[in-house]
Amino acid sequence: MASHMEKLTLGITKILESSPGVTEVKFEVISPAERQAVVSWEQKHGCTLPEDLKNFYLMTDGFHMSWSVKLDDNPVQVGSMVINSISSLTRLKGSTTHSLPNSATLADLDDSGDEDGHPDRPHFDSRNMIFELDPCNGNGKVCLVYKSSKPGEVTREPGIWFLDLALYWHFLTDTFTAYYRLLLTHLGLPQWQYAFTSYGLSSQAKQWMNMYKPITFSPAALSEEPDSFINKLDPNKIFKTKSKTPVTKKKLPGPPPGSHKTNLTPSKNLLPSVAAARK
Repeated sequence: MASHMEKLTLGITKILESSPGVTEVKFEVISPAERQAVVSWEQKHGCTLPEDLKNFYLMTDGFHMSWSVKLDDNPVQVGSMVINSISSLTRLKGSTTHSLPNSATLADLDDSGDEDGHPDRPHFDSRNMIFELDPCNGNGKVCLVYKSSKPGEVTREPGIWFLDLALYWHFLTDTFTAYYRLLLTHLGLPQWQYAFTSYGLSSQAKQWMNMYKPITFSPAALSEEPDSFINKLDPNKIFKTKSKTPVTKKKLPGPPPGSHKTNLTPSKNLLPSVAAARK
């Protein structure tokens, strides 16, 4: 159990539990998804899940971790990290935002400009297939996006994009593994995804960031403290199929040039002095 939790959280529970004021670090244990459920999802939507995301679901059918701080002796949830289950990996479409007949659709609200430097950003039309990966605690949506230049043709390698509350798209990463690492190293702090937008974090989000800085924000501080926890786990190795290639042992590097080897044999010059001391 502990080993499984450490692999999925990359060990950040140790950082959270040792942080001042943090309490109630919760990790929900979820059973792996059935392989047939993954196959059924791919057949239903006509696209293939990335290998790292597929292997993630075969380890755990979703992810949920949260932590709180004590304010006036009452726990208040601050951090929340969520990856939707395979059944909740639902497609976002350009449907109406309200039930009224003439309501605006997501496609109507979708900005087609390229002011952000991403002319190929997602659009709510037949060219794109967009799936909600992370609900971001109501502060937007992180989505798995399959794009294509022609209707009916889907790219094999989707990207990870953030859709803010104004329905504006922001590119995050090329792979699920990279996004998962961002999610964990930012500790699930409120609105952390807005740090990757042009307008940045809100004042409240900045306050939380200053109190509990993400691991990626202070690499120098970690390197200056030899006793502090440093994340050495590689998610690329976690969400990867097992290889049958035999493991070869690597030789440890030798001492650097000019260094002196420790001599464990007592020097002959010390023997007379020791004998004299015993007398």
